Amino acid sequence: MPEMSPPPYDFKEAEAGAEGYSNDIEEGGDFRIAYWVEKNVRQAFIRKVYSIITLQLLVTVGIVSVFTFVTPVKLFVQRNIALYFASYVVFLIIYFILVFWKSIQRRFPWNIILMTIFTLAMGAMAGIIASMHETKAVILAMIITAAVSITVTIFSFQTKVDFTTWTGFFAVLATVVIMTSCMSAVVLTYKYVPWLDMLFAAIGAIVFTLFLAYDTQLLLGHKTITISPEDYVFAAILIYIDVIYIFFYILRIVGRR
Repeated sequence: MPEMSPPPYDFKEAEAGAEGYSNDIEEGGDFRIAYWVEKNVRQAFIRKVYSIITLQLLVTVGIVSVFTFVTPVKLFVQRNIALYFASYVVFLIIYFILVFWKSIQRRFPWNIILMTIFTLAMGAMAGIIASMHETKAVILAMIITAAVSITVTIFSFQTKVDFTTWTGFFAVLATVVIMTSCMSAVVLTYKYVPWLDMLFAAIGAIVFTLFLAYDTQLLLGHKTITISPEDYVFAAILIYIDVIYIFFYILRIVGRR
């Protein structure tokens, strides 16, 4: 019997066809069509997320370059450390709005406007931190961060390991990051200990590298936990933060004087 070509796609038929695999085959392949539509939607979602992340990272690299290579700007931000805390406050406010206010997160153009402000604030933080280090250390940290991020992303797409099943483990990691950050702030402010600073930085870099793998797999659509294609802003923010914090911790390691 010759193979029947699938009928024109109808969303109602595909929705009904998803109720049972055997019925889908008998009705002419609606299940297969729905599968490919879902796959195409997911691929478009992934492309959109990584396009946004690319723009965010380009803006951040531009800001870091200005704060690092333009001497007047570098001296200005070094003398006005309050700019860092102002950027951090803006970063936190926009972050909580975009993460917890779904209606704003999905509403164009407010989501794009807020994400732009968020990226500029995060870029300013990265630039100010970079201005406190030698140029060679900043460049080296950027190269290492890029290599780590690309490697982890490729691995997360190719591996059969489902990191999204390790939610409890990643919750523990988040607690570790918070605790080590608090300990680092208290202990190193009281007395700077080089090896302890290196230890805290190494822990932070490893943890956010694992977070990058976890957040990357949230995009894929065929893991235990996935992000809805409507939440492209939320997905971009997660991965962008992972990459920037990997940069922060690596710079802390390679830029130690």
